[in-house]
Amino acid sequence: MENINLSCKKRMLRILFIAFLIFSLLIGRIAFIQFADGKKLQNLAYEQQVQKRAINAKRGTIFDSTGKYILAISSTAYTITINPTNIQKENKEKVSKALSDIFSLDYETVLKKVTKRSSIETIVKKIDETKADELRKWLNENNIQTGVNIDEDNKRYYPYTTIASQVIGFCGSDNQGLDGVEAKYNDVISGSKGYISQATDATGENLGTEGEKYTSAVNGNDLILSIDMTIQSIAEKYLEEACIDNNCTDGGNIIIMNPKTGDILAMVTYPNYDINNPYIINNEELANNWDNIEQAEKTKNLQAMWRNRAISDTYEPGSVFKLITASASLEEGITDTDNSGEFCCTGSITVAGARIKCWRYYRPHGSESLRQALMNSCNPVFIGLGQKLGVNTYFNYLKKFGLLEKTGVKLPGEANSIFIAENKCGPVELATISFGQRFEITPIQLITAVSSIANGGNLLTPRIVKATVDSTTGEVTQLPVETRGRVISKETSEKVLSMMESVVAEGTGKNAKVAGYRIGGKTGTSEDGVNTGKYVTSFCGVAPIDDPEVVVLVTLYNPTGEGGHQGGG
Repeated sequence: MENINLSCKKRMLRILFIAFLIFSLLIGRIAFIQFADGKKLQNLAYEQQVQKRAINAKRGTIFDSTGKYILAISSTAYTITINPTNIQKENKEKVSKALSDIFSLDYETVLKKVTKRSSIETIVKKIDETKADELRKWLNENNIQTGVNIDEDNKRYYPYTTIASQVIGFCGSDNQGLDGVEAKYNDVISGSKGYISQATDATGENLGTEGEKYTSAVNGNDLILSIDMTIQSIAEKYLEEACIDNNCTDGGNIIIMNPKTGDILAMVTYPNYDINNPYIINNEELANNWDNIEQAEKTKNLQAMWRNRAISDTYEPGSVFKLITASASLEEGITDTDNSGEFCCTGSITVAGARIKCWRYYRPHGSESLRQALMNSCNPVFIGLGQKLGVNTYFNYLKKFGLLEKTGVKLPGEANSIFIAENKCGPVELATISFGQRFEITPIQLITAVSSIANGGNLLTPRIVKATVDSTTGEVTQLPVETRGRVISKETSEKVLSMMESVVAEGTGKNAKVAGYRIGGKTGTSEDGVNTGKYVTSFCGVAPIDDPEVVVLVTLYNPTGEGGHQGGG
């Protein structure tokens, strides 16, 4: 009997021990969940119970420099979302049919979203108010009050469609800037999203009595560009005419800059495109065959259309670059503007055994001063000046003029120049650089360098945005003019400007003469690559010459018309 009682006691103790152990484990697990995983599980529960819909902020408006013209604005649009769990089972097919019919969507795709086990699905973005009202009417008529959301959104709109397209850029469907100013200043003009949130149970019914919680979006700040709409429009018109009249197979560009501030008053690339429809190709031949082109090729052609060639493409500047050689030579005191008979053009010059011809080798220029050499665009004279300067001094001036680095213009995709390395630059390479060939720079680099000559010798950073406007307070913040250093003296600047006026008055640039105005300039012609048979024609002008307000650089790529490919044409 005693043995039986002892055995029972032992079993009871084991059972109690096991029960205590299980209880302890349960207590430990509860404590772990409460204290270790509590925050994580709380967040998961919140995400499961709260349906959250984003409200896009209104992007800031983009104005031209005068503030009179709106170049980009956000207009009211609507986004349609659904909460599948809040749509009753018997209504799912009916709702799918209505949504697909009203918004011209694929029924099966919509049905898949409506029947999905998720808290929220997007049906369509950026619809106009007419379509939103049509959906509201259908929901009222069919007594569907939950599960379908019509939220106010905004859509980017460009009133002038193609003007300054490569500068302004465009946005994606999520209001993210994808190119141009829209991309570069996205953080400034995008604002911050708001939200509409609502706590619901597993069946989709509201929890509590508070209803929807609304967190307002903060609109983006406005931008005031340096672009002057009037100047930009005129430049667009005449560049298109020039490219068509001269049959420029590869288009062209124009930059107009205020040399005193670095402000870009106009920046034009031809052909342009419709920034309201950036995925519609601007080439008629390609457009007619678009459906048969592979996606990779489509992407390549679209990116070429969006490309701002004024800052992204390099080219040989040709004789316009003689302004740099002339400036460096005058600054170093190795010549002056009007030393009669200082130079003599015999039609060519031999450098390290290589004969380099003047463009007018068949009828040499003969005896010349520096002014006459610039007026005649005489290659041998500038080769000789390059030799006197030497590689080290010449490259120092390339650095001073900012030609060995990007300008820092606040636009995406700026390219840098392509020069031979200084330690590999021999006599022939220096000779060709001296008159503007066998290296490549961007148009923005060249006009920035010439602007430093025009403004008295100071190198400035090109400016595309002048000011920002706070969307909340209306406060205007001016962006500073950035000076990168002195390049040449005011005296040298005045001498070069005087010679540029002679180029237009009597030299290769006389077609740029305008009665009643003092204009200076320099023409340029270069090969577009080696042995391509293509040419780049350019002209850089400054006005008025006594107190320059504008510098203009016109570049035409591969003109094949009857007028030829000379920069003075």
